[in-house]
Amino acid sequence: MYSEQLKQLVVDTLEDMKGNDITCLDVKGMTSVTDHMIIVSGTSNRHIKSLADSIIEKAKENGVRPLGVEGQDSAEWVLVDLGDVVTHIMLPATRQFYDLERLWETSTASLEHQH
Repeated sequence: MYSEQLKQLVVDTLEDMKGNDITCLDVKGMTSVTDHMIIVSGTSNRHIKSLADSIIEKAKENGVRPLGVEGQDSAEWVLVDLGDVVTHIMLPATRQFYDLERLWETSTASLEHQH
């Protein structure tokens, strides 16, 4: 499955499961770890676990095995690594505290200024 298709599969799954404030970041060229980073908020620990489980299930149905899943015990922040797409599923307070969007946007801006 291609990177863009995988990203769309994850976004569609998150939308179906009522994930909040879905943000997609294109991080190609900034890291060799992944092409796309998706950040989404869940309404509760249970919702976060459900979002992660749904992504994993849909990915497997489409022949993609997760490279790793972290944080399912506490479910304040679950990371699902599908290779080309890494998804961060967080409680709103956790998301606000770590502010990954700003972190990666700052990285993008500094890379653009270097060229």
